[in-house]
Amino acid sequence: EGLFAAEHKKLIPALPRKIGIVTSADAAALRDILNVLRRRFPLVQVLIAPTLVQGAEAPPQIVRALRWLDGREDVDTIIIARGGGSIEDLWAFNDEALVRAIFAARHPIISGVGHEIDFTMTDFVADLRAPTPSAAAELATPDIQELRAMVQGVQLTLTSQIQAVIQQ
Repeated sequence: EGLFAAEHKKLIPALPRKIGIVTSADAAALRDILNVLRRRFPLVQVLIAPTLVQGAEAPPQIVRALRWLDGREDVDTIIIARGGGSIEDLWAFNDEALVRAIFAARHPIISGVGHEIDFTMTDFVADLRAPTPSAAAELATPDIQELRAMVQGVQLTLTSQIQAVIQQ
């Protein structure tokens, strides 16, 4: 069906204004994501769609949270995240309905489920796989320090060019 095909992958915006996060409200993964976002790109707004991320009740809740975020016009990127655990703990992210909801989403989705050695179907269908929830936050945002350096470089170039024109 092409659910995992590279030609269906959407690009992650370089400068997101608002990131939606689908995860458990009390999870360490959420705290890690928020810390990374604050450090890397404090300008980004965050919208959290809390959900269960483990157990039989989790897949329909994750799908519902994803669809709610995907239906919004103000969200640029969606992160689906959960910290590590056993394969049984991560099994909700192998659910067919969730895989199809990710594939059908309008917004780009980053999967940050488990740890580096963990793989779920969510990772394969998402537009981008991150090895951890924290890495998902890093992949979703630019580093503000690098942006500042780039802007300062452009500013210096423009200043020197303007001064050269004035001298001529």
